[in-house]
This record gives sequence, structure tokens and C-alpha cells, in this order.
Amino acid sequence: MNFSTYGIVSLGGVTVGLSLLGWEIARWWPGRKRVAKQLVRLVPFTLAALYGMLLVLSAGGLLGLGADWSLWGASELGDAVLEYGIGSDAPNVTRSSNLVLTPGGHAFVIVATGVLIAVWTRRGGFRWDLARAVLCGITLGLSSGVAGIAGYVLSPVVSTAGDVIVGLL
Repeated sequence: MNFSTYGIVSLGGVTVGLSLLGWEIARWWPGRKRVAKQLVRLVPFTLAALYGMLLVLSAGGLLGLGADWSLWGASELGDAVLEYGIGSDAPNVTRSSNLVLTPGGHAFVIVATGVLIAVWTRRGGFRWDLARAVLCGITLGLSSGVAGIAGYVLSPVVSTAGDVIVGLL
């Protein structure tokens, strides 16, 4: 176990994230004729995955630490499956430049956390579909490939929105 790899995503971590995304799409798939009508069912997963990307972009605190631990665990699990399951390497695939949220962006994350907790506890049961989505976002948010673009675009948008909201108060 190498706990010094916080904030670093390996190919194994991205594999876990893509597996969670694939799981969700496979369970959602309504058939070829009804795809457009059923896209709205993916909105909760997408929003929770974007929240996971925001968590991994958080600079620190308890939420950032939880995201780092989740990223580390998913990367270790994915690395083990790749290395011992099929004999592949698991290189580092973290993007070279990491964006950090502004104070307004961090405030936005706290508000989003409250909303997510409200949704998770609304019907008295824990929603594993949202937990999978958050982990999916955490594992894909720092990757250097196409999946990481969402995190790269999301950071300035959320930071700007949070700064505007804070400025209005």
C-alpha cells in the first residue's frame, strides 16, 4: 500500500471509473428506439459524477481527503485487477495541470454536498446508484484523457458560479 499517491490516478483507477460508467449505461439502456426519451433517467448519475469530479478538485478538508482516499482505493483496486488479473501495467494517467477551486467554488461544493445528502436520505434509504456515480466522477476527474476534460471544464465554471454567488451576498 502506497499512501503517498493521493491526487494521482492510475490506469487502474480510470478503469474502475469507466467500469462504473459502463455498469450504469448497461443498466439504463432502454433499447435503440427509446434512447432519446429515456436520457432524462441518466441526469441523477451525471450530476452525482460531476459532484465527484468537484470533490477530487477540492484542495483539502474532510471532503477532499475522502475523495483522495476513494481515488487511492479505486486506483489500487484497479491496478491489482490489471496487474494480477490480466498481466497489464497500470501507468499514471493524471493530467499534467490540475485546477484548484476558488473559495467560491469550494462554497459551491459545500452547497452541492448538502443537496446530495438531502437526495440520499430523502426516502429513508441510501442510494447506491449515486454513490457509484460519485466514485465514477472521483476516478475520472483527474485523468488526462477525454474523461478528464469534464473536470477541466467544470472547475472554472463552478469557481466562477460560486464567486458570483458569494459576490452577490
